[in-house]
Amino acid sequence: MDSAYMALTDIPKSEWHEFYPWAKEVLPPDMPEALGQAVKIVMFVDASHASNLVTRQSRTGVLILLNHAPIVWYLKKQNTVETSSFGSAFAALKTGVELVEGLVYKLQMMGIPIDGHCHTLVDNNSVVMNASRPESVLKKKSNSVAYHYVRSKCASDLIRVAWEGTKTNLADMLTKIHTGRERARLVEFIMYEEDKIPRVVQSAIKALNVLFGLPPH
Repeated sequence: MDSAYMALTDIPKSEWHEFYPWAKEVLPPDMPEALGQAVKIVMFVDASHASNLVTRQSRTGVLILLNHAPIVWYLKKQNTVETSSFGSAFAALKTGVELVEGLVYKLQMMGIPIDGHCHTLVDNNSVVMNASRPESVLKKKSNSVAYHYVRSKCASDLIRVAWEGTKTNLADMLTKIHTGRERARLVEFIMYEEDKIPRVVQSAIKALNVLFGLPPH
């Protein structure tokens, strides 16, 4: 991670609690003890602003990786018509936070430890600054619900938001039309080539194919 990301994510917790003193993670009393190796969660969020030519609704794209494996991929038209790319990106971020909150709860109830917060990456710098700086003030009242919801999750240490360029934002392939070469370049970030997979993993894949009656690859 670069220095800019570290500067945004290493904000003292006391600063967040100054604005959201009530924000904290609520754990169920019957949650099992976390055992084993901790997993890391990374989420990419993107919004295609006013991409619907009929209603000018935007599209939300979310890709959640668990230890570099894609676990959740989400693409849906937004319910509202946002007049700015900032509004559509913040609405998309709110949806992504809701998805990762559900995933974290499932992992906790299965006794799987989580390595820190979810590293959330978006390509809209205005959204990053508003979601990662406790002292920032929102001037657009229409986005206040998504704004405070996302920031309260930052205060509870569920997520940390940082900027990711469009060319490397993996959620971009869920919301935009790409050439074959460009899409293949994005897919390479999350898919392994067969000759690069360890032999142990290759053996496990072949065993599963035999078990489920699938042709060997």
